[in-house]
Amino acid sequence: MPSFPNFPDNCNSLLCKHLTPAIFEKLRNRKTPRGFTLMQAINSGIVNPDSSIGVYAGDKESYEVFSPLFDAVIKEYHGFDHEDMHQSNLDISALQATDLDPNNQYILSTRIRVGRNLDALPLGPGISELQRLDVEKQVSTALMQLDDDLKGEYYPLEGMSKKVQEQLIQDHFLFKEGDRFLEAAGLNREWPSGRGIFHNAAKSFLVWVNEEDQLRIISMQQGGDIKTVFERLVNAITTLEKSLHFSYTEHLGYITSCPTNLGTAMRASVHIKLPKLSQNMELFNTITTEHHLQIRGIHGEHSESEAGIFDISNRRRLGVTEVECVQDMHDGVAALIAAEEKL
Repeated sequence: MPSFPNFPDNCNSLLCKHLTPAIFEKLRNRKTPRGFTLMQAINSGIVNPDSSIGVYAGDKESYEVFSPLFDAVIKEYHGFDHEDMHQSNLDISALQATDLDPNNQYILSTRIRVGRNLDALPLGPGISELQRLDVEKQVSTALMQLDDDLKGEYYPLEGMSKKVQEQLIQDHFLFKEGDRFLEAAGLNREWPSGRGIFHNAAKSFLVWVNEEDQLRIISMQQGGDIKTVFERLVNAITTLEKSLHFSYTEHLGYITSCPTNLGTAMRASVHIKLPKLSQNMELFNTITTEHHLQIRGIHGEHSESEAGIFDISNRRRLGVTEVECVQDMHDGVAALIAAEEKL
């Protein structure tokens, strides 16, 4: 019989905050129809009390079966209630965006990614090895149907040659065995079985298969042409949807294993050099807060900035459309560049 976890006093995760003894008592013996348990959902946050979130879903049904916990986490992170409905909008023409840095003074690169999971199968924390291999087969088959500038090759991690591995590491493409947060969530099981990477010839379009989510679909390029990056991503999603059925609900949008990615499951980001603004973090934070943006270090989450270079991305994902996510990022980055030039 599972007992209430003993969190340290300095634990600040949303799991620590919202998993009360009463909610634990209510949920501890529940399982989803696929057999995923509360203890599996919260294990990462128990093992890693320094998590910011600390809870993962093992399947779409987790969000209903363990809703007293997930709803509280989602409400705090996204400001989104159980009765709210999510709207999707991937209409490229609705995005008002220009190249914010035509002279390449500030923006080093632009990258927009979405997470996707197949509707008929569990999410990564609850999937079996056979099911993961089924995902790999379905997804790699669909990826090979892409044509024109999206056409590329799929590289399974299992049995990957040293030469291909070194090239992908050099290109900053290769995802490695997940960090301790993903490990404790059950996302590294049977590594590297069923995992792989797809990229096009220009290396501007990339798909990770069976990392945190079953698909991480990524469009990227050097410089600040945000609209072109968004357009490439939308074209790829539209094509893949012809042969893959992605997990989606009217309430939570696209279903992901981590509740922070629900809704659009989108992260639109730039690597940007702001040496003067980095000396005035109060102003920096004011601008990013106003535009619903997140500041990360150069190597992403849990990293520091180097040489005044930051990773800036949209914070809102649920209850806003994809176009709004990218618009937040575009408008916020325009404001950051204007502030840097004034300083």
